[in-house]
Amino acid sequence: MTEPAVTGPMTTNERMTTNERPVHPVTRTTACAVLRPVAAVACAALLAAGWSTSARPAAAVGPADLEPSASAYADDYAARHGLPGIAYAVVQDGEPVAAGGTGSLTADTPTPVASVSKPITAFAVLQLVDRDAVELDAPVTDYLPSFTVGGADADDITVRMLLDHTSGLPNPLIVPATGSLADDAAHVARLDVASPPGRSYLYSNLNYRTLALLVEVVAEQPFDEYLSEHVFEPLGMDDTTSAISTGDSPVFSAGHVTAYGTSVRIPEMIRDVGGSGGVISTARDMGRWLEMQQRGGTTEDGERLLSSALVEQSHTRQPQAGTYGLGWQHTSTAEPPRVGHDGALTRSSARIDLVPSSGFGVVVLLDSYTPTFEHPFEISTGLIAISEGAAPDPGTPVATLIDLVLGALTVLVAVLGVRGVLRSARWAARRAPLPWWRFALRLLPQAIMPAAALTLFSG
Repeated sequence: MTEPAVTGPMTTNERMTTNERPVHPVTRTTACAVLRPVAAVACAALLAAGWSTSARPAAAVGPADLEPSASAYADDYAARHGLPGIAYAVVQDGEPVAAGGTGSLTADTPTPVASVSKPITAFAVLQLVDRDAVELDAPVTDYLPSFTVGGADADDITVRMLLDHTSGLPNPLIVPATGSLADDAAHVARLDVASPPGRSYLYSNLNYRTLALLVEVVAEQPFDEYLSEHVFEPLGMDDTTSAISTGDSPVFSAGHVTAYGTSVRIPEMIRDVGGSGGVISTARDMGRWLEMQQRGGTTEDGERLLSSALVEQSHTRQPQAGTYGLGWQHTSTAEPPRVGHDGALTRSSARIDLVPSSGFGVVVLLDSYTPTFEHPFEISTGLIAISEGAAPDPGTPVATLIDLVLGALTVLVAVLGVRGVLRSARWAARRAPLPWWRFALRLLPQAIMPAAALTLFSG
């Protein structure tokens, strides 16, 4: 439902699952470096054309000016990078500051938030902890007696380990869609742990699907209904819902894939996302979610949804979990330091950030997914820069550059392939007298990529 722009080094995936893909931030400078030497000339040409990779000189932007500055930045960014829509919200110290959208999205357009669902699932679990219905360091089997996994004693996996991704559960590339939290948890029994429970951080969507089932069992209420009653309704998140499968709502099929500076609308693949990436929300609603976090767990009218101590603990790095807390993650790749989460399906992507040093918070929702660049993280970084009085540049369209380079390479390969076919008769005639094993050795390198693809998709 792909981490964390998250932070710090992560496995591919935190990553990555076709069921939902959290994402790492890729800075513009780093992306250009990755393209060397193939794209060095093209990158230089783009920079010479005026696409700067650095922020413009700081310009004084006060709170009253943040709304138009944020709107102008979103418009410029979408146009520069060929994104169909951007929705955003900015909050400060528990109050809304700005909200808007550009292109196909507004601040009130329901959009899948992917792995940004994880902090919400964690919040639901911590509510049960707050009510003494769940203990963080109790075995998961205390609440889900049938829970089991290969290669480890299920009694060694605690609720906290699921929350901070130290359970050792794997993050397989392909997970069968069942449409049921119970069946998703049962599937875990067919898998082996990737590391001993409690030893190290390993991002896995299975952790949060299991936690969603735990909430459902302990609260004796369907998970989506629990979130509506105990989280969304009290916060006035009237346009926010939760789904178990991407087939449960047409919103999941309203997204796009970007390519060559444009976007193509393609339906989302059917996969289970309950708990790990199933929330559908708006930028304005997610702003209300961040405001509550900044208020330490209370609604606008003072109703307490979670103790301030548990809110703080959810934002705190956990032992053995690196930069991860309980559903939140510290960002170590950009200044100022922030705690948040991001995620992506294959047709949408999102990011939330809290900036303790300034009291600002940012929401970014996109109805598109770009495989080669983390747009939500970059947009959030730009909005944070605006909140601090800077005027960020939309930056180099790195993803477009990558597409153009790969497209050129594809054309080159096609031309060479046609050339090879045209010369094949002469090639065969010259080698007709040779023994068969010489042919086999000559053709062996051609089997490398098909073998690699078969291994990837079957393993």
